Amino acid sequence: MNVTGAILTRRTIKQFKPDPVPMENVLAWLSTAAYAPNHRMTEPWEVYVVGPSTRANLKHKNDFGGAPLLLAVASTPAKTSVDRDEHLVATACFIQNFMLAAHAEGVGTGWSSLGASPRVRELLALPQGQEIIGFLPVGYPLEVPEPKLRTPIEQKLHDLP
Repeated sequence: MNVTGAILTRRTIKQFKPDPVPMENVLAWLSTAAYAPNHRMTEPWEVYVVGPSTRANLKHKNDFGGAPLLLAVASTPAKTSVDRDEHLVATACFIQNFMLAAHAEGVGTGWSSLGASPRVRELLALPQGQEIIGFLPVGYPLEVPEPKLRTPIEQKLHDLP
């Protein structure tokens, strides 16, 4: 699958089959994701494999669709607000790369922003200044939703003098 094909066919998966995803595949996709653009090569992402006890305590409304694997991706602390923004954006790029790499091999993902709450931060015992950018359920899709219509890009395109 080429990059354009992966982008156009990737979907947020809401329900997963129970079949485990080989961890060596996940590690390969994470290694690929690490080529995301990041300011001054800060590589500001940290990845947590969420175990069953922590996952149960998250009390997600549908237990992340029953995905056999749950990752939490965090952004590392920054010294300035500009650096913080750079870290957040780079970590989001890392997540997108991971999602596309998994999708290209038939594995679905989702992205939940559950990590912003103080309760979740405490539960994960995050180091000071680290921020969860997303929880990523990972697994084989039970079903793949149809694409949603997008606003034509011409409506988002602006010419500047």
